[in-house]
Amino acid sequence: MADQQRIHPVHDPEAPQKPTAPLVPPGSSMSDKGDPPPRFRRTIPLSYSPPPKRSRSCCRKCLCWTVCLLLLQIIVIAILAAAVYFVFQPKIPKYSVDGMRITQFNLSTDNSLYAAFNVKITARNPNKKIGIYYRGGSHISVWYSGDQLCQGALPEFYQGHRNTTVMEVGLTGETQDATGLLQSLQADKQTGSVPLNLRVKVPVRIKIGSVKLMKWKFVVKCKLLVDTLAADNEIKIKSSSCKFRFRL
Repeated sequence: MADQQRIHPVHDPEAPQKPTAPLVPPGSSMSDKGDPPPRFRRTIPLSYSPPPKRSRSCCRKCLCWTVCLLLLQIIVIAILAAAVYFVFQPKIPKYSVDGMRITQFNLSTDNSLYAAFNVKITARNPNKKIGIYYRGGSHISVWYSGDQLCQGALPEFYQGHRNTTVMEVGLTGETQDATGLLQSLQADKQTGSVPLNLRVKVPVRIKIGSVKLMKWKFVVKCKLLVDTLAADNEIKIKSSSCKFRFRL
């Protein structure tokens, strides 16, 4: 039997070649499925913006509400004041000093001046629907050249509508080291014009209709010009002007 010919494959250089497996660099490993190793990716840290501050917004809201409430209160008070003005037509009380008599005005051995005055004050309430309660704690004083000569208090009473009240108030006082005061007084006596200041502070309550308001304080300042200051002598008031104001 003839020998069978053995056929050996011959490599054809023109035949297309199958791609071979990629070379794996040394030191690297492949997964069991033959996948290439994952690539290294650089991670960028995420930045978060801070949450809005609620405290500032709350403060702004509170400030806005406070301003609105204040404006509302001012408007309500203005409306009430206008209503009271047009309904009751309030008028300022008037005061005048109509007489003054000195019962004591002498200098002691220690240069202290003792004085006692009787002052006649007229208070007028021109309002038709407003009454005035004069409360305790009032203070009235007479001053000359910056020194207080005497002091006293007004009586407590109620002054009704369109009422005129005349009060005679007794004042007493002592002035320490009055030598300079008497020298200045002698110079004014020669001219026949002695300037005096009368000051009154009295707490009152206003009654509008049947409603009593909060406590106020009347302040009256009068500038007087008298002819002389002497004991047991009727003082002639040459001029008198009073200013009035009130406060809470």
